[in-house]
Amino acid sequence: MSSNTARHSAIQAITTYKPDVAPLNFADTRPTDIFGCNVFNDRVMRERLPKDVYKSLHKTIAFGERMDPSIADTVAAVMKDWAIEKGATHFTHVFYPLTGQTAEKHDSFLMPDGSGGVIAEFSGSMLIRGEPDASSFPSGGLRSTFEARGYTAWDVTSPAYIMENPNGTFLCIPTMFLSWTGVALDKKTPLLRSGQALNREAQRVLALFNIHTDLPVISYAGLEQEYFLIDHNFNFARPDLQIAGRSLFGARPAKGQEFSDQYFGVIPQRVLSCMMEVERELYKLGVPVRTRHNEAAPSQYEIAPLYEPSNLAVDHNHIIMATLRNVAKRYGLKCLLHEKPFSGINGSGKHVNYSLGNAELGTLFDPGETPHANAKFLVFCAAMIRAVHKFGGLLRATVASASNDHRLGAHEAPPAIMSIFLGDQLTEVFEAFRAGRAEDAASGKGGRALNLGVDTLPPLPTDPGDRNRTSPVAFTGNRFEFRAVGSSQSAAGSITALNAMMADSLGFAADWLEREIRDGKAFNAAVESFISHVIEEHSAVIFNGDGYSEVWHNEARRRGLPDLRNTPEALPELTRPEVIALYESQGILNRAELKARQDIYLEQYCKTVRTEANLAIRMARTIIFPAGMRYQGELAGTAARMQSIGKDYKTMTLDEVTAHLRGLQTATARLEDVLADVGQLGEGLDAARRYCEEVLPLMRETRRYADLLETRVADDLWALPNYQEILFGK
Repeated sequence: MSSNTARHSAIQAITTYKPDVAPLNFADTRPTDIFGCNVFNDRVMRERLPKDVYKSLHKTIAFGERMDPSIADTVAAVMKDWAIEKGATHFTHVFYPLTGQTAEKHDSFLMPDGSGGVIAEFSGSMLIRGEPDASSFPSGGLRSTFEARGYTAWDVTSPAYIMENPNGTFLCIPTMFLSWTGVALDKKTPLLRSGQALNREAQRVLALFNIHTDLPVISYAGLEQEYFLIDHNFNFARPDLQIAGRSLFGARPAKGQEFSDQYFGVIPQRVLSCMMEVERELYKLGVPVRTRHNEAAPSQYEIAPLYEPSNLAVDHNHIIMATLRNVAKRYGLKCLLHEKPFSGINGSGKHVNYSLGNAELGTLFDPGETPHANAKFLVFCAAMIRAVHKFGGLLRATVASASNDHRLGAHEAPPAIMSIFLGDQLTEVFEAFRAGRAEDAASGKGGRALNLGVDTLPPLPTDPGDRNRTSPVAFTGNRFEFRAVGSSQSAAGSITALNAMMADSLGFAADWLEREIRDGKAFNAAVESFISHVIEEHSAVIFNGDGYSEVWHNEARRRGLPDLRNTPEALPELTRPEVIALYESQGILNRAELKARQDIYLEQYCKTVRTEANLAIRMARTIIFPAGMRYQGELAGTAARMQSIGKDYKTMTLDEVTAHLRGLQTATARLEDVLADVGQLGEGLDAARRYCEEVLPLMRETRRYADLLETRVADDLWALPNYQEILFGK
């Protein structure tokens, strides 16, 4: 039997693939008819709830008022009836523990009635609070293993929804997850807390501009999700893709993405069919997906929704990831959300388009069309500059992971140095303030005068500069795009940090302006002095050039910007005194909760690298080395036969294969020895550093020899599907 049966079976399965799903009928069920049909949204509540209950609940959702607990039973009864009408038999409190994944425990609506039958039961207390076992979720030492009690608390601002399954449906209720002492064990709780802090400080600044709004100021997010789709047969034939989500071995194919013919190219029919069903499922759940396209790498794609309140955007992104995985299976595909599933081509990110505002104000990062709006915009923009300069290390730490380390800093993603791109026009405006030339600052290369006076400030264009794809934080017209979040990560941690940083800077702005006004300065002069101070102190973080260049890395060091190249270097930022003070002062997380997160993420890093290293050793010894040995044996046998008949036979290939086999054997043995040594250190910072500095380089060395063998060993002896087959086989 051929040694590459699994590989050939995968190729054969692709060539004979026929979809086993019925085509979607968009004519009978139009997207506009099904959008939000499985969501307990405002329209459903308005139609079904008593008017007084609806008004009370709406105030909580729209204005952030505390919920009246007396309405919980009524809301629960209506929600239960709505869910049962849609076929639901169970409900679950959906939450996001510190694993970064979605968690849920399903409970039945049905309860025995004491007479041999059942009744459907769902009370207000069951809606508001659940009690999953918390002992098996990471807590970073905040609780002992035997302390199992944990609570889920209903997040009323994110609507409940129905998830469909071929065999039924169930009700999903977004919740926070806390210990019985109130310690945050999830990603949603600090996100909601950071939103409250942001609103408090933003309202202070707006009040100084004599702007009052009944709605809270919130953060908005548009999360662009990149992913790969490959045939699932290849996934089954590659232990590394199956277990690690990325290929630990694989030589570069003759063609990759260098022709730039994948980006925005025609979407393959099978993939497009999968995308359409993904979108249909998301429409039902009220997820406003708008964009789909080919990304830069072969087999890489992107889906992007419209802007939403950041809390809802994070919830919807978790739904998007789960839907991509589930629907892909129906089309014989595997969805890879790993940041770097294939070496040598683009990895995947999750760009966070971030802005502040509400329905009354619009976005506060919009330069606007009136002088008054320009002055307000400059203050909020300056606050963002200060925030990223002061807490760039924190922002970097929120995207630190073993998988994202393979992507950050490469020529496909923003560098690990946190900087801001403003574009030439805005940079000139801010530099003019630092130079004390606010009265004649150039608003653009055309040299128009920009005066800070509220009544004379000319409008700035909506797009005051080009985009910079190499910048981790780029101003893109009416928002900032944070491009460092990894494709598999929850965006909650980064948005929490952005909210906290902005709350701190807006609080600083309000304090500054209030003090200046108390000291007798006119409001315009106070605004000018604030902007001048920010640019004088924090302009080092502004960089409009090529973030990939070595010149920038040297310049960033000169400017004093942290270059946190990997996870072990980045995660200690979570417990810097300045970060602890930031989170504690805003009521987001305390010192213990931050330390717990640091410890959990370090543990996850160590476990990820150790798992991949063990897998690399096994694959090298049981798959790659035997294939090389077989080919070496064939070459040696041929040489022996030729010599037996008196012919001199030499082949460079035999020498190369022999050398690569020796190198593979030596590198694998060294990797195994170092891995055993590092494993004795546990899973803290010292261990993480050694995994990074010693284990990963040895994994790369092992891979180097394996990939060299792949380019030498006869194709019929190579067992692993190669990059060409995986990336171009549809």
